[in-house]
Amino acid sequence: MAALEGPRWGPKHGGAPKLLVVLLHGYGADGNDLIDLAPHWAQAVPEALFVSPHAPLPCEAGPYGRQWFSLQDRSPAMLLAGAQTARPLLDTFIAAECRAAGLPETHVVLMGFSQGAMMALFTGLRRQTAPAAILAYSGRLIGPDLLGGEIAGRPPVLIVHGEADQVVPAEASRAAEAALREAGVPVESLYAPGLAHGIDDAGLNVGSLFLQRAASTLPASA
Repeated sequence: MAALEGPRWGPKHGGAPKLLVVLLHGYGADGNDLIDLAPHWAQAVPEALFVSPHAPLPCEAGPYGRQWFSLQDRSPAMLLAGAQTARPLLDTFIAAECRAAGLPETHVVLMGFSQGAMMALFTGLRRQTAPAAILAYSGRLIGPDLLGGEIAGRPPVLIVHGEADQVVPAEASRAAEAALREAGVPVESLYAPGLAHGIDDAGLNVGSLFLQRAASTLPASA
């Protein structure tokens, strides 16, 4: 598969970035779907560069959009195989973007929505250089039974999910939260009453605070 690419935004006031925020879209969307979050979150982290790569595969469900892996078979084994195949491409993308920005790989935040949240958690917890933080919106934890043996770092994680989500049930995030806590990962969560499969203002605002806190803990990059 070809190297990942996608739209980018920031830093807000120009200059060299001090943080890289990687936005991972959901099934059937593409990188353009989440890059519009950048201006809002840049109010909290104005020195961040936001990048939103298109997933590597055309979406099997329609003529438009992309997918990180197939959802035709949603069995745990097939979801795990899909995430395992996509992960090296995302790892390579993150490393390349850090080199281009002149940033250490510690200065990375992974954010994902739905299938993108699955990739953010799966990849971020296994990176040899742990990201500064992971934000997982409306997702689930793939391969929870393998996490104890494969986890390489314990970055802080924010989980956000709508209670009325009929695409990925909120229970998936509750199970992820429990598994992460068991693995020693610091987790914060927000479950939004009445929210379907999406991101609302409350989710955006808690994300802003989480990003701001993650950025404040980083040492100055060389």
